[in-house]
Amino acid sequence: MKRIVILGAGTAGTMMANHLRHHLEADLWEIDIIDERTEHHYQPGYLFLPFDIYTPEDIIKPIKDYIPRGVNLINDSIDRVVPAENYVQMVNGDRLRYDLLIVATGAKIAPEEIEGMKGEEWQKSVFDFYTFDGALALRNKLREWEGGKLVVHITEMPIKCPVAPLEFAFLADSYFKDKKMRDKVEITYVTPMSGAFTKPKATAALEHLLDEKHIKIESDFAIERVDNEQKMIVDYGGREIPFDLLVTVPTNKGDEVMARSGMGDDLNYVPTNKATLQSKNWENIFVIGDATNIAASKAGSVAHFEAEILTENILHYIKGEPMKDEFDGHANCFIETGGGKALLIDFNYTHEPVEGTFPFPGIGPLRLLKESRMNHMGKLAFRWVYWNMLLKGVHIPFVSSNMSEAGKHYD
Repeated sequence: MKRIVILGAGTAGTMMANHLRHHLEADLWEIDIIDERTEHHYQPGYLFLPFDIYTPEDIIKPIKDYIPRGVNLINDSIDRVVPAENYVQMVNGDRLRYDLLIVATGAKIAPEEIEGMKGEEWQKSVFDFYTFDGALALRNKLREWEGGKLVVHITEMPIKCPVAPLEFAFLADSYFKDKKMRDKVEITYVTPMSGAFTKPKATAALEHLLDEKHIKIESDFAIERVDNEQKMIVDYGGREIPFDLLVTVPTNKGDEVMARSGMGDDLNYVPTNKATLQSKNWENIFVIGDATNIAASKAGSVAHFEAEILTENILHYIKGEPMKDEFDGHANCFIETGGGKALLIDFNYTHEPVEGTFPFPGIGPLRLLKESRMNHMGKLAFRWVYWNMLLKGVHIPFVSSNMSEAGKHYD
């Protein structure tokens, strides 16, 4: 019997386990999935936790509930992968041999990369919301915070869900309005980019919203350090931005397992063919989700589209057939803008977000790059879709893996 090993039981790894078990004969292929954790976290929910929109129970479920029958879940820690010899070395000394390996080890924050970020003010006046612990601590802080200078900051790109920091700023504006204390809070959005987003048309729309909500933007800010004593962030040019409450997105990095295995780049992301999702260095290794170094957004929707295409390519690979260069970098993201509204953007490697309708041309019901109540409902509904369809490898009706240009206005 041959063996597929999946590293990581997060979003991407769980989807691949479901897809492959459905397509591969159990008496020919054994599938193992390894994760040291026992809880699966709905990471988009971290954004809502600080504002008391979601509770911890909304975003945490047992991992085992989403692993299909016939897939062996191994709750243990990985020491390293030895790709030259086709085995995974476990911390407990076990060696797990594989015929085909799928790397779905994700990405995580690394606040230690910036001087002073994880200093004495960490989880006192300096917070992240990209971890459950960080989002929960920030929720408790916001419940009793009396106002001042709120700085929402991105350290560097790439990060998981590139729009999440903007969403946090918009939701903070709405949150403080609801608490009748918006006039006591000065919100500043600080980014290393030259604008609010990576794509021009989306940047224009998002910067208009920032201005409308009286959120100041500080761009081209390359942070050098966090000054805990003076409560300010300082960039390499000496620019200083004071804060009373700093909500930062630290450097994002791939898993340390990839570094120990000699498989990652400087940020521990695995060099990956952007169209086939095959490792650039080992033909029987495939990479998906946040673990890749491809120039696509690190988001759940991207992992979903990747999983459908990667499943087909793995089946082709197993049969000795040519793989399809099909993944186009498709990303589909709701952007919460506060006040019960949201934007929707749909883009890929070559096409930036533009206005239009989705998923049906001319009908919608969702509008692209425009605020609407319907988009907000779509964002909230995604949590149900995630637990009941996405993780289980169920195709989402009317949404194709590759981006459709129909219904979009490119003029």
